[in-house]
Amino acid sequence: MNEDNEKTCWESNEENNISCKNKKCRLWLACKTSRNCTIIAAKEGPKTLQEIGNLHELTRMRICQVEKEALRKIRELVFGT
Repeated sequence: MNEDNEKTCWESNEENNISCKNKKCRLWLACKTSRNCTIIAAKEGPKTLQEIGNLHELTRMRICQVEKEALRKIRELVFGT
């Protein structure tokens, strides 16, 4: 919950077991099993690169590239290298 004790859209969708219909939401995902929500999909636990690629309609190789770039940026922020 946020500071105003209002539920986020994904909290409401998860609680009511309904799929998100707001395709403009930055968390929207074309995946019925995760109720179309990235947050709900992430809460389901670890996923393989292939599973993540399937969720985002990308290849597992592209997901690997994105992961490496994200880790590089985190290292730069943390270690300043």
